[in-house]
Amino acid sequence: MNNPYALANPISVFLNKPKEDFTREDLLKVIEKKNIERITFHYTALDGKLKELQIPLPARSNAENVLTEGERVDGSSLFKGMVDTGLSDLYIVPVWESAFLNPFIPGSLDFVCRYLTSDGQLAPFTPDNVLLNAYDDLKEKTGLELHTFGELEFYLFYKPELNLYIPPKQASYHASSPFVKTSKVLAEMLKEITQIVGLVKYAHSEVGFIDLIESASEEINGRTGEQVEIELLSVPAPEAADSIVISKWLIRNIAAKYGMIATFTPKLEEGIAGTGMHIHTKLKKNGKNVITDKNGNLSTEAKKLIGGLCDYADSLTAFGNTVASSYLRLVPNQEAPTQVCWSDSNRSAMIRVPLGWSKISNLASVVNKGHKSTPLEIDSMQTVEIRTPDGSANSHLLMAGITSAVGYGFENKDSLATTEKLYIKGNIHKDKSLNKDLGKLPASCAESAKIMRMKRSLYERNGIFPPSVIDYAINALEAENDKELQKHLSELSGKNRAIEIKRIMHKDLHKN
Repeated sequence: MNNPYALANPISVFLNKPKEDFTREDLLKVIEKKNIERITFHYTALDGKLKELQIPLPARSNAENVLTEGERVDGSSLFKGMVDTGLSDLYIVPVWESAFLNPFIPGSLDFVCRYLTSDGQLAPFTPDNVLLNAYDDLKEKTGLELHTFGELEFYLFYKPELNLYIPPKQASYHASSPFVKTSKVLAEMLKEITQIVGLVKYAHSEVGFIDLIESASEEINGRTGEQVEIELLSVPAPEAADSIVISKWLIRNIAAKYGMIATFTPKLEEGIAGTGMHIHTKLKKNGKNVITDKNGNLSTEAKKLIGGLCDYADSLTAFGNTVASSYLRLVPNQEAPTQVCWSDSNRSAMIRVPLGWSKISNLASVVNKGHKSTPLEIDSMQTVEIRTPDGSANSHLLMAGITSAVGYGFENKDSLATTEKLYIKGNIHKDKSLNKDLGKLPASCAESAKIMRMKRSLYERNGIFPPSVIDYAINALEAENDKELQKHLSELSGKNRAIEIKRIMHKDLHKN
């Protein structure tokens, strides 16, 4: 599979095979031929962040052993409050197809790992395995595979230099240099994510721009902030969640290399675009996307998926909107949704069915008249997008919740009726008649926790979500202590209100 493209996976090119076919012997060959000094294991803990363990390789036997048996870690530290210190050891075992060359530490071959218990079974309480179980359960019961991908929005903060070509407020969508100053950094992020994760659709400048931020956080105070986005490509949901976590790790490291701060925090400034992490979904059967039927219309399967997402929507915020500032983004009359509904190509709706080339193709023939080319035979690119989540989301638990919601859409006999009832046409913010009968999303972490308590049986059904994981999510939300936040803010005015809002917004610069 000698791939001539510069952004192809270097290990796949070296081995001349796709990553899903990597074997232990292949990886030993990489170690020997590429002068690898260490193996680095990566795994996601309860806080949603990537962890790592570096393992030196003085001899082939060390590499063979660690590739075969993995290593052990302290589960009571990685899953504090969920794993008892008396039974704390967990195994971490590498997923061979995830292998990549570390771009920041030369001589390191890196892997994503899965957690196993002392009896050699997938640990049922770790977020990655909760997602894997939800994915397998959906596939077993419906014959369908849920493929997903995330839109990673974030701000890059840098020290202001020459005040040249300053973009206007809230008008940086798809802007180019010299009006944006982060193009080079974004290009490097694009390169590394593409080579390592292999699942990037595109990158671009987003709406938000902060000329000079005032903050109690020394990391960003006095800096200029540009909002950018990297959109990934669809893969099975477990791999998609891994891709988000690895991509965030790459983004933060590359930003640091250039003396910049990358933050995925939901909201940074009033009147300036917040940061979402929209999730796109597909359903595949026998390798084909079945979101649309043969005529390009939404399929019954897609409508059941939408119905399930609508039923779960308010409780999904427990995993997708996990800090107080999440609910300063989810406010009326902004692009972020506040009510449970869906629509076509409508950015005011919670669930959107975007343009997906479902009824047209070979568009190049329209703008390149006189040039003949054979139309491509490609799988349907149509997706269904949920726009609620933001950068505070625990990627694996969010994907597990979405997967569980899709499964419920197929189990619940009322799903199609729910989908039909919650369809809107038009701008929900301008036409108030559209939203009078729609359910509302929670307005705080406290409210999200309350809803999750009421709906936890939806997640615990089929044994997918252990009760301890639901308890953790509820406790983390309640710890935000934002039940009276809106009332508290309404009682403040002027400078005091501005200071308090920024304190809330900036306290979670590096959440998940």
